[in-house]
Amino acid sequence: MSEPRACSVARTLDVVGERWSLLVLREVFLGVRRFDLIHKHTGAPRAVLTERLRRLVDAGVLRRGEYREEGRRPRHEYELTEAGRELRPVLTALMQWGDRYLAGPEGPPLQLRHTDCGAPVRTALICEDGHQLPDSGEGLRAVPRHLASREAGDGSAPRGAE
Repeated sequence: MSEPRACSVARTLDVVGERWSLLVLREVFLGVRRFDLIHKHTGAPRAVLTERLRRLVDAGVLRRGEYREEGRRPRHEYELTEAGRELRPVLTALMQWGDRYLAGPEGPPLQLRHTDCGAPVRTALICEDGHQLPDSGEGLRAVPRHLASREAGDGSAPRGAE
């Protein structure tokens, strides 16, 4: 039997590839930071939510801070770290796909808009030289690390396996 492919997708799924983790991130992206409201908006069982929050904090996706309302015991709230903020395009892409294929006749329940101009926001595949690729992924090529690093050293763009 062969070894599983070494893959950043698999490593990422180890951190966020579970329903409740993604729904927690959705809520924090939308500005919900406190446990009770995250619980209310996700519907996650309390014990599951506690564990998912702990794992996201341990993975460096969320940061846990303390707050105290007057006359109450200290509580925790959660905020995105830099690594967490960089997951926004991932959730936006999942939302965009769901809006396109699963929203039903009533349409999407939420729309993301650009603050400055009000236009709807969508994810896009863009190479480092600024070329936009189709959503289908046509024009993408996977280049193994050992070939990419060798080709990058000669000043040319990676060409993949010949």
